[in-house]
Amino acid sequence: MIRLNTIDSILGGALTGDTVTVYGWVKTARTGKNVVFASLNDGSTSNNLQAVFNRDVFTDEQLSGLLTGACVRITGELVGSQGKEQSVEIAAEHLEVIGPVDDEYPLQKKQHSLEFLRTMPHLRSRTNTFGSVFRVSHHLSMAVHRFFDENGFFNIHTPFITESDCEGAGETFQLTTLPLDMVPLKDGKVDYDRDYFRRKAFLTVSGQLEAEPFALSLGKVYTFGPTFRADPSDTRIHGAEFWMLEPEMAFFDLDDNLNLIEKFVKYTASYLMNKCSDDIAFFTKFFEKNLSERYQTLLSNEFGRVTYTEAIRIIQGSGKKFDTIPEWGDDLATEHERFLAEEHFGKPVFVIDYPASMKPFYMYVNDDGKTVGACDLLAPGVGELVGGSRREHRPEYLKKRAEEQGLDMKTYRWYMELRRWGTAPHAGFGLGFERLLMYLTGMDNIRDVVPFPRTFGKMY
Repeated sequence: MIRLNTIDSILGGALTGDTVTVYGWVKTARTGKNVVFASLNDGSTSNNLQAVFNRDVFTDEQLSGLLTGACVRITGELVGSQGKEQSVEIAAEHLEVIGPVDDEYPLQKKQHSLEFLRTMPHLRSRTNTFGSVFRVSHHLSMAVHRFFDENGFFNIHTPFITESDCEGAGETFQLTTLPLDMVPLKDGKVDYDRDYFRRKAFLTVSGQLEAEPFALSLGKVYTFGPTFRADPSDTRIHGAEFWMLEPEMAFFDLDDNLNLIEKFVKYTASYLMNKCSDDIAFFTKFFEKNLSERYQTLLSNEFGRVTYTEAIRIIQGSGKKFDTIPEWGDDLATEHERFLAEEHFGKPVFVIDYPASMKPFYMYVNDDGKTVGACDLLAPGVGELVGGSRREHRPEYLKKRAEEQGLDMKTYRWYMELRRWGTAPHAGFGLGFERLLMYLTGMDNIRDVVPFPRTFGKMY
């Protein structure tokens, strides 16, 4: 019987003697005296399937299309393999070259640098590295939805177009239909009455504010989608377009929030270990030799917890040489975050209770009046992985904080009304999907976990 199979299913238990048909791309081909060997991959697994072509069956003209990168359809009998890399192989009986390649195909070498592959995002998913990255990315996405569904959350689609800057950092991409070569003016200012929405509009930097109303009606919700930051930072962890997971939970305090974050991160790690063992082994071999230990440390230890104030004392007293030594009220730089997670605690660690002056207006003001109920999760190899807080539900505190930060109260009118009508304590967090993917694969640059990365000064 002829069956169409994925390579993953064939290598996962198909019996010798079966006749199978596979589609895939040639990874390598080599010629022997009597046979030609071709290594195939269809994207379903990090492992390749070897096909053997007997020269008594196939002509040189037929075999000439077996070039690296070619798309082929092969039918043959599964037989036991004498090679060390696989238990079965295909004794080919039929070959069809569906998508030929020429000698200018750029991925003919076995290995290319990540920098080189970033120049061709349309092809790099055919490499072993990026095949593994995006298989794991898929399963991590599934883990997100499974976890929140199993824990009683509802998924909400928040808007990509907004008039607010949730984080208050001014790093927004503005949207307009006004002609930029002749912007209409009124009284010397841009006439937004002639723009599409008749007001300023931006690509969202966060879906949090729009998710909160649903937490205050449905109880527990999450939004998971693309966000956009016009941050000019050109580092290995910054991107202009990335995906954010943002849950919001009614009747949660800061401790509830921390417990949920830890439970979620551990769930995703366990899920990937079950679904992506071959890909994790690949990353361990070629990118992060301690990746298996990272998983073990994550799953077998409670996450650390430290206040911002104590974190500053730890950094100042460490004796370690940093580019800058932070004082109370300063942001923690990436070097400080990684020191805390990688060296001092040696595991993921929560930093909580930051100075109010550092954080957005919506965070809950603690009893000391100087700090807010904020939390950042710092992870080895990545730095900040999660940012969250208890949300300020008291109208008078929220109004005062918004005014202190100079926000346009008209823009946030609806948000303030949530505190007037049926307010409730609640909390939430935001997790950068790509940073979690970096953490769980050992990949060192966000450009290498995004299919088509957009970063400062570059659109690949």
